[in-house]
Amino acid sequence: MNKRSLRLHELDRQDLAILDILQTDATTTQRIIGEKVNLSAAAVQRRISRMAAGGVIEGYSARLNPASLGQPITVLVEVSVENERRDQLNDLKSIFASTPEIQQCYYVTGETDFVLVISISSMSAYEELTDRIFFGNANIKHFQSHVVMNRVKSTLAIVIPEYDQDR
Repeated sequence: MNKRSLRLHELDRQDLAILDILQTDATTTQRIIGEKVNLSAAAVQRRISRMAAGGVIEGYSARLNPASLGQPITVLVEVSVENERRDQLNDLKSIFASTPEIQQCYYVTGETDFVLVISISSMSAYEELTDRIFFGNANIKHFQSHVVMNRVKSTLAIVIPEYDQDR
């Protein structure tokens, strides 16, 4: 069975308000959400289930403090590849996706092919990672590291678009 994706035009003001609340704090109870958007808890639950089934809600997670868990170093890495053949790109995507230290991986346009966000315990651990993933791969032409000095903002929240007052 194919899952049908919901689109913005299929979401009303209350759906968008629910999404705004959930991405700020996914632990907010359905009763509290219902009070804020003028719906019953059961109606909120049905809407959340519909948006999850429709692919609008991809999942739930907790934002963790990497330093408190022994990974105080964040490195942003730009990766350029030698060959952009689909099979070789897919091999790199698979490597990046299966490497636990890589928190996020984006295949991008421009001079760089990938941008990675890496959370790591030390610079020596980062050096070992670069030896294993970058220097050990013949399809990596170049990579450039940017060590984060200060995390100013860290969120995956989406700006909820303005919605039609008449919906």
